[in-house]
Amino acid sequence: MFSQTNRTVVVVGAQWGDEGKGKLVDVLAESADWVVRYQGGANAGHTVVLGDHSFILHQIPSGILHEGVRCAIGNGVVLDPDTLFTEIDGLVKDGFDVEGRLYVSDRAHLVLPYHKAIDGESSHSLSLGTTGRGIGPAYEDKIARRGVRVLDLRHADRLRELVTSGVERANAQLAAFGSETRCDADDVLATLHRLKDRLLPLAEDVGLMVYRAQKSGAAVLLEGAQGSLLDVDHGTYPFVTSSSTTSGGAATGVGIPPTSINAVLGVVKAYTTRVGTGPLPTEMDDAMGERVRSLGNEFGATTGRARRCGWFDAVVVRYASRINGLTDVAVTKLDVLDTLDRLAICTGYEYEGEIHTEFPADITAVDRVVPQYEWLDGWQTSTAGARRLEDLPSQARRYLDRMQELIGTRITYVSVGTRRDQIIGL
Repeated sequence: MFSQTNRTVVVVGAQWGDEGKGKLVDVLAESADWVVRYQGGANAGHTVVLGDHSFILHQIPSGILHEGVRCAIGNGVVLDPDTLFTEIDGLVKDGFDVEGRLYVSDRAHLVLPYHKAIDGESSHSLSLGTTGRGIGPAYEDKIARRGVRVLDLRHADRLRELVTSGVERANAQLAAFGSETRCDADDVLATLHRLKDRLLPLAEDVGLMVYRAQKSGAAVLLEGAQGSLLDVDHGTYPFVTSSSTTSGGAATGVGIPPTSINAVLGVVKAYTTRVGTGPLPTEMDDAMGERVRSLGNEFGATTGRARRCGWFDAVVVRYASRINGLTDVAVTKLDVLDTLDRLAICTGYEYEGEIHTEFPADITAVDRVVPQYEWLDGWQTSTAGARRLEDLPSQARRYLDRMQELIGTRITYVSVGTRRDQIIGL
């Protein structure tokens, strides 16, 4: 992906998340100087497999597993400091040195205990299938201009004022929910006091650092979380996350100009999944869904929840390609389909007697569409050992060719397993 002209690359999910972005970022980070996370929070889980060890990174960019790569958490992220240091301590224990190469934007907002309490007790959050990690309430405070930022830890009086007000609002909400849970401002402040001596040394103007790195010719990888169909503006609202998951969120979430982004890589599974509630037009029947879930180990890295499985939806990915400006696509988990005798690709939706090839904004329409499928023969041969396009069975190549034709964006990577070396560059 990186070249003389492509020095800043965004990696986005082009479905409903869980597409395998962590692996692609890990592979691309080998050639990067910087990897920066630009949105979301500890509700995301990027899994990277090294040998027999799986690393699940919730907030730290996947590039941290490469020695010498600098990593940063941008201002668009809502940061859970407890989780951050749990991740750091786990990496250090496993022999990865993060000293001097991990930075946190001092503009990033903090996820605090009262945000988690609200998220856990809110029936609205539960109905949307959130992770309960406090992400939504933290973003609500940010947009309402009452959030606590990393830089507020430098000012004890202001911090106390913000936290006290936040706890008062949270307790009022909890009472309105009928919950007996209550938060205590002194407890929250004590937690922040305990963490600030570790957090503040990491705090920097990340936007300025990345901007200067770009000017020096550094290779910069911007890592998104979740997927395009979970974007708060462009996803299947209200069954979405609370941030801008698309490439447009990368510039604002890091603090760099949009014109400095050279390429956008969209990551998709060879089929479709989503966690929790919300529409999934190509959802498989129970038996096939359970079979693919088992073959692909489709359980959430953060929550462990079973993912719903569907056939590949070209309408969704074509839409994601348009709103992100995808220049390239990476297809993951092709190997999961190795044993299937037939495969379906959704080419359009029937709705009210008409065929639609563009993804609708109306959630009611999405719930009622009838997917139009094109069926292809499976290959029923293991692809796990393939390292070149020519190594893939002809039916697998035909499947990829048809995907590329329908989504209108070139496929440049194909993953056929969890390991770093199980990837084909096209």
